[in-house]
Amino acid sequence: MAMHRRHAEPPAARRPGPPAAAPEPPATCRTDPPADAAEPPAARPPEPPAHAQDTTHADAHAAALAHALRAAEHGYPVIPLTRGKLPAIRSPHRGHPEVPPCRGGCGRPGHGVHDASTDPLTVRRLFATAPWATGYGIACGRPPHHLIGLDLDTKNGADGLIALRFLAEDHGFPIPPTVIVRTPSGGCHLWLTGPPDPPVPNSAGRLAPGIDVRGAGGYLVGPGSLTTHGRYVLAPGCASHPAPAPTALLTLLTVPPPPAHRDPAPGAPPQPAAALVRFVRTSPDGQRNARLFWAACRAYESGLGRELTERLTEAACHTGLSEQEARATIASAAHR
Repeated sequence: MAMHRRHAEPPAARRPGPPAAAPEPPATCRTDPPADAAEPPAARPPEPPAHAQDTTHADAHAAALAHALRAAEHGYPVIPLTRGKLPAIRSPHRGHPEVPPCRGGCGRPGHGVHDASTDPLTVRRLFATAPWATGYGIACGRPPHHLIGLDLDTKNGADGLIALRFLAEDHGFPIPPTVIVRTPSGGCHLWLTGPPDPPVPNSAGRLAPGIDVRGAGGYLVGPGSLTTHGRYVLAPGCASHPAPAPTALLTLLTVPPPPAHRDPAPGAPPQPAAALVRFVRTSPDGQRNARLFWAACRAYESGLGRELTERLTEAACHTGLSEQEARATIASAAHR
């Protein structure tokens, strides 16, 4: 990402109206748009200033503080993070944990995301307490934005972006143009906004392989943060403000985990069988087992596991998996 531009600001506190339907985001984790698609710097989330290019610790700390203050100015509660992306201030209760856990009521820092603040004086104090911090976290689920983060990863044979597109097609919602932050691992974070209630819970891989969700009680690494593996940066040409999450996606994000018994809920539409089979049949190399496992899980959750076993096995064999591998993966999904 080109970094030679003047200082920018994070998204404004207002929410835009629902965007026009779009099948895919205009900027993805891996594709740069034309240069003329870039937006005016003043409208965008914070980007690293020129001095943040230095990798010296003092400069990285100063850059993180500057970005955190600009994010806080626009209504995003922030905390300092270490290079390992963990809250930078140790708990004051270590060695003698509070029961019930303290959420900051003691008045001392060190309560992770519960310390997140938009007050500039508080933010400066937090960073002064943690001079080793080189990044900042943005608390999700907090007013005024009620931020939701979709962490789309490309590790361990999964592709979160492809899985998200499949979910969008399957459930009939657009992926709106929104803020996209590239991660050092090659994935990206999609920023969305949601209503205050019901809260969106944090999850890892529940929606699909490669999709982690950051909701209430979680945080996103802010753009401009320096971590052990590299820097988090904005995707060129992405939207200026986080878009509202589509209603159908919010339903998927807030529905409770399925019970151990896999009978479909009364009145709940089953996962379209043809879509699941197509999802498996079009698996690229490196994603065959992950896609098959995910599709089989959805099939059993919809009460279609036994009926679809043969079709999913056939689709998996079409991609190059052996019948033995396919049936073992489907069996694992059945016992999940």
